[in-house]
Amino acid sequence: MRIAIDMDEVLANPIHKFIHLYNRDYGIPLDLIIEPGNEVYHHMPEHINNKWFDYINEKGFFRDLPLIEGSVEAVKKLQEHHDIYIVSAATEFRNSLEDKLDWLAEHFPFITWRNIMFCGDKIVDVDVMIDDRAKNFVGFKGRKLLFSSPHNLLLKDYERVDTWQQVLDKLL
Repeated sequence: MRIAIDMDEVLANPIHKFIHLYNRDYGIPLDLIIEPGNEVYHHMPEHINNKWFDYINEKGFFRDLPLIEGSVEAVKKLQEHHDIYIVSAATEFRNSLEDKLDWLAEHFPFITWRNIMFCGDKIVDVDVMIDDRAKNFVGFKGRKLLFSSPHNLLLKDYERVDTWQQVLDKLL
């Protein structure tokens, strides 16, 4: 099978970085609990709730994101049996391109540059797409695996995975 894997909130954890930056700049607690169906900025005071856009557009924002637990090991196992592609809507945030490429080289060096796709719309022809954003499934005809993140926890129309172990259980 050909499997497309999203980066943010699937392989990398930008939520942790957002909370860290809001804590550094505004004293927002690092143990912030994000309610189901909400984005991190929904939990910020109104006068700073758009600050996320400044953060995400800064050079370096994507370079040091923490890994989602179990992602490296799981992608290695999947790659033993399937063709793996990293597909990210990276062109939405201009400064993310180099950061994301360097981040992948550090954490997923076994994924070659030929299997990394930075795009706008994710119009890829693969068998399975693993993503946290349901909007990326529009028009996709393959198997959709919705990787759980606070913003999508109220969605019920997709096959859901909460962990990388669950991904392996479904695809191996």
